[in-house]
Amino acid sequence: MKKNKILLLGSGELGKEFVIAAQRLGQYVIAVDRYLGAPAMHVADESFAIDMQNEEQLSQIIADHSPDYIVPEIEAINTELLKKIEKLGAVVVPSANAVNLTMDRKGIRKLSSETLGIRTSKFAFATSLEELQSASHSVGFPAVIKPTMSSSGKGQSTVHSYDELSTAWEKAINESRGKSAEVIMEEFIHFSSEITLLTISQKNGEVLFCPPIGHTQRSGDYVESWQPHPMSEEFLHQAQQMAKTVVTALTGFGIWGVEFFLTENEVIFSELSPRPHDTGMVTLAGTQTLNEFELHLRAILGIPIPKIELIRKGASAVILASETSDYEPLFTNIEKALEIPNSSVFIFKKPSTRKNRRMAVAVVHEGPNEKVEINNLVKKANEVASLVELEYKK
Repeated sequence: MKKNKILLLGSGELGKEFVIAAQRLGQYVIAVDRYLGAPAMHVADESFAIDMQNEEQLSQIIADHSPDYIVPEIEAINTELLKKIEKLGAVVVPSANAVNLTMDRKGIRKLSSETLGIRTSKFAFATSLEELQSASHSVGFPAVIKPTMSSSGKGQSTVHSYDELSTAWEKAINESRGKSAEVIMEEFIHFSSEITLLTISQKNGEVLFCPPIGHTQRSGDYVESWQPHPMSEEFLHQAQQMAKTVVTALTGFGIWGVEFFLTENEVIFSELSPRPHDTGMVTLAGTQTLNEFELHLRAILGIPIPKIELIRKGASAVILASETSDYEPLFTNIEKALEIPNSSVFIFKKPSTRKNRRMAVAVVHEGPNEKVEINNLVKKANEVASLVELEYKK
């Protein structure tokens, strides 16, 4: 197999697991982020800290390394530059068009709803408080206000009345990633559950799907996930068809995290990420034949992917920082946490903390010949996570 050079743009915990998968197949990875010491940098061949939205800095690092593949892991990237260099022959994963359209919620929502006719919640965009107030008449209340460009729930608010719009506007704008000064107002869906359908586009092969992953969010950020999520075959088929329609329209190859709301009567498209998904960290529990990072790498390199099958049930729960510190915390009581059978803890090695920053994840799975209910596995994952303690250096 050729030893490819992969430029990873964004080096968080998802990037770290991707680099590990790439190293296992002999690839050369250059990890880039806005700060040094990001998780993926600990396992990459080279690492650099730059402003990935700065065209000059991003152009320079691409020119310096001439990568075989450019793999974005975050949204805050100069996607217009990626479109330019793709036309000159660079390979952007899954494609520059996909990265550009999905870097903010406006592109993917307009494509899915207006172009492809896929069922979404009612929505409207606003570039001022006045526009947001006007949009509320068509979207209604309750509603969710988010920056068009953000991650991990930053800038998100649920509003129940006209009077709450001003505060929600300020929060969304202040916590937006990048230079966007636009927000989306979405109808609040009274859903019974949320799922992520990991979807794989191959260079030479059919679109594949992982078993559905259920997840819970708090303040817009994932806190626990489980696989498989129980759902009807009819709803699963609908979700797969919608996911296939969207990723085919976006073009390219790699894994996609496609999110849906499930109500009693329908499946509603929510969001899409053109990369491994945080809720998919449950696959590190060995729930399926290949984890999401291995699948992403295989799709990028054009390695055949056999049928993806569920091996066992699993669950994950995040471990969050409770304090802010400029130093990497010390993780303690791990020995006690890992006394719980069939459990693992993955520490990300982030060099600093802030309150509620995701620092590690606990995963659990069914043991051999066990038949454990999903809700009990979720409780078990949270128990493992709760036993891990962080000590902060001031």
